[in-house]
Amino acid sequence: MSTVPTASAPVVPVYREPVPTGTAQPRNPLLGWRAKFVLLALIWGMSFVLIKTGAEVLAPLQLALGRMATGALPLLAVLFLSRGRLPSSPRLWGHMFVVALLLNTIPFTLFGYAGQLIPSALMGIVNASTPLFGVVFAMLILSDERPDRTRVLGLGIGFLGVLTVFGVWNSLSTVNVTDGDALLGMLMVVGATACYGIGTPYLRRFVAGSAHTALELSALQMLLGTLPLLVLAPLLTEAPTELTWKAVLAVTVLGVFGTGFAYILNYAIVRAAGATVATTVTYVAPVIAVTAGVVLLGETLSWNQPLGALVIILGAALCQGVLRVRRPTPSRGGRRKGH
Repeated sequence: MSTVPTASAPVVPVYREPVPTGTAQPRNPLLGWRAKFVLLALIWGMSFVLIKTGAEVLAPLQLALGRMATGALPLLAVLFLSRGRLPSSPRLWGHMFVVALLLNTIPFTLFGYAGQLIPSALMGIVNASTPLFGVVFAMLILSDERPDRTRVLGLGIGFLGVLTVFGVWNSLSTVNVTDGDALLGMLMVVGATACYGIGTPYLRRFVAGSAHTALELSALQMLLGTLPLLVLAPLLTEAPTELTWKAVLAVTVLGVFGTGFAYILNYAIVRAAGATVATTVTYVAPVIAVTAGVVLLGETLSWNQPLGALVIILGAALCQGVLRVRRPTPSRGGRRKGH
């Protein structure tokens, strides 16, 4: 079992599990992994609209708690219905607690803050940089991850896209928030993506060799990520004065589907089509996020932000090997005479 960097909202660690040999593939593609892929992209792309809706009423810690708690429930239910069990190793629980903080608790809270400051579409665009951070920290943490020409090129292109989204020439005045709020909100999302970038290689290094299934580890991760929020949210926040049904519905859908059910979909795609295919959902989700924000919430973006998203996606695709730079083949004219 191993993991690869992935991205989404939220980011879900990809556990590669062996695919049984001789397993018949469904004849109808709509019954196979393609339908799951489309559904997962829709769920993750729509997550930013749900975050924005929930952030209008709930404090960031409350939003993260609701998302984690409702996300843990379907995973735990599926785990126990399938007669699975949570891991019992204290050492594994310790590593999974760190993973839960980096991949869930901290970034979900940061997204809650960002949802109060910037449009949902802009959150989706900046979140597209997640694979770039994943590659950077994987090369720093994992001994078997080595930079090559294509990855370095991809990182350069990707971070150029991030600068384009930020509008280094000060084009943020067209966003429907003040410049300071826009910058702070985008930095919150960058902080969340950096957590994803650290957490995924950490998980691969310390957890990937475990004999436990993806469902068992995912359920434990969600459970451990919920615990600190159960303590911090009541201590640091006050109960919302006007809890609307839209906010409750948004958090419930975000947790059950965008956080819990997404885990099940994600590793089902990995088992059926491979980890590389599963990670490409990263490149579809930002498009859905932008479309949903503009159509459903009436958000507006400056021209540089969608353009920067395309540049980020190109860089991420190069980093993850989805696109490759062809090297020139040696000419036959260089062969020695007599051969």
